[in-house]
Amino acid sequence: MGRGAWADRFRLATLVARAETRLLLALVSPARLFGGGLGADRVLIAPQDLRTADPTVADDFYAGIFVFSGQIVECNGRSPFDMPAPSVEWSRVLHSLGWLRHLRAAGTPLARSNAQALVSDWFLRRGRLPPEAQEPEVIARRLLALLSQSAFLLEGVTAEFYRRYVLEILRHARQLHRLRPLVPDGLPRLRISIALLTATIAMSREGGPIRAALERLACELDRQILPDGGHISRNPAALIEILVDLLPARQALTQRGAAFEPRILAAIDRMMPMLRFFRHADGSFAAFNGMGATAADLISTIAAFDDVRGQPVANAVHSGYQRLEVKGAIAIVDAGKVPPYWASRDAHAGAGAFEFSAGGQVIVVNCGSPLPSRREWKRVVRTSAAHSTAILADASSCRFVKPGRFDRLLGPIILSGPRHVEARRLEVEGAVAVTVSHDGYAHRFGYVHGRDLTLAQDGSRLDGLDRFIAGRRPDAVGFAIRFHLHPSIRAALVREHAAVMLVGTDSESWEFVAEGCDIELEESVHLADARGVRRTTQIVLSGNLPETREVRWAFIRVAHARRQRPRGGDAEPVLPLE
Repeated sequence: MGRGAWADRFRLATLVARAETRLLLALVSPARLFGGGLGADRVLIAPQDLRTADPTVADDFYAGIFVFSGQIVECNGRSPFDMPAPSVEWSRVLHSLGWLRHLRAAGTPLARSNAQALVSDWFLRRGRLPPEAQEPEVIARRLLALLSQSAFLLEGVTAEFYRRYVLEILRHARQLHRLRPLVPDGLPRLRISIALLTATIAMSREGGPIRAALERLACELDRQILPDGGHISRNPAALIEILVDLLPARQALTQRGAAFEPRILAAIDRMMPMLRFFRHADGSFAAFNGMGATAADLISTIAAFDDVRGQPVANAVHSGYQRLEVKGAIAIVDAGKVPPYWASRDAHAGAGAFEFSAGGQVIVVNCGSPLPSRREWKRVVRTSAAHSTAILADASSCRFVKPGRFDRLLGPIILSGPRHVEARRLEVEGAVAVTVSHDGYAHRFGYVHGRDLTLAQDGSRLDGLDRFIAGRRPDAVGFAIRFHLHPSIRAALVREHAAVMLVGTDSESWEFVAEGCDIELEESVHLADARGVRRTTQIVLSGNLPETREVRWAFIRVAHARRQRPRGGDAEPVLPLE
């Protein structure tokens, strides 16, 4: 058994025992009902829905065409709730009722009538729902949809429909309150807390239940939002998901003339600048630890609520990231250790990985997280090879729970990974340098991976140095240093494979050069795209340890490279790396 394997097995057994004990205690505990001061006769306020709505979708729904998660179902006169679901994810979206916002955006009497009919259909079928429709997070999304669309749906309805509508909202809230202890810790439990707070604000006539819900949420945010504004999972997407539901709750409470909990306001003020921390110049988010396609319009909507406009820190030590930015050139680096196991369900093995953009062009990326409809990619893109970093022996710097019983009980958590990560930052005369090292391969192969990145003072050049520092009993293993390119970048080997020419959509050219390794181009995929999986290219530097301990490389803007090219013929490398 390899190094660290026994420790992983012991840790897995401990986590399983804790999870089973927690489930048993939650099941035998008396159910606590959600009530106490809630007005059961009407919705007092409808929170705003910040998610983007497309009014043209209303026509598809009226024609019986339902497209969710990239899959289409044609109902042919039947209710969509009676149709066989093409996938579990399609069914989750259907039963979340979040698509009601498209009908509201259409705003026509026909769209309202169709929305009311669909909601009535769902009410009639609530006793025979598929298992995914009864998942706590789906219940939470459905509760928020019923609340946010209530003004649209309740206009002109019968008293019976109104009574059933309010009853369903209260039933959903009671379900979530009862299920909350069983919900996985981390972001899922935070979503439940936000949904319960929103329901309390929208339904409660008294201040006591609202204060209690605010306190519960404040405690969760204190535990999960780090001092620099990042989420404890280290997933940039978590910030978007939290804020898109939390901001409407804050706005609804303000409309009711009540004050928000100061700790929640402080958490929002910390999260807002971190949205800018992870953004490239083109508006896209860096694809780390579960971040998928960037919803640019949604992020812009969230940013409009930023009253403070605080500047993001460049050295996000608590979240474990570094941002280098000089004159439009941006490099974002993963410099953090593995999050706590309960927050690692979406975490990736990307220690030392970076993304790089210049102007409006993203050049180097990580593969990112797939759309929900492409879950078959989920495990693949969490590996180190799907990131722009160094990989030893084709292994990841983290070990994941394997699919099976433990995976179903604990979730796809990380069992072990980098625990000792160092990051140092230096800014001199406008240039920015960051040094990162991690021990993700130390137990198995005996090496610490170190990476130095330096962004020049005019943003025209990004220099890198990958170091493999031998510890006790280092193994003889192969390594690969991967640079996944954005799909918009065209790459070609030039100068007898001594460099790679990179051309983006803005026609600006960069060259990649390396010292000490052969340069190869291989196929790759980019999943952090709204259009789904896209083919792209990756630059790969490979070698063997312990023969090669250091590899230097650089990305250089072509105009600058030509001015500095050494004389003596085109067969020379474009630029010396020293």
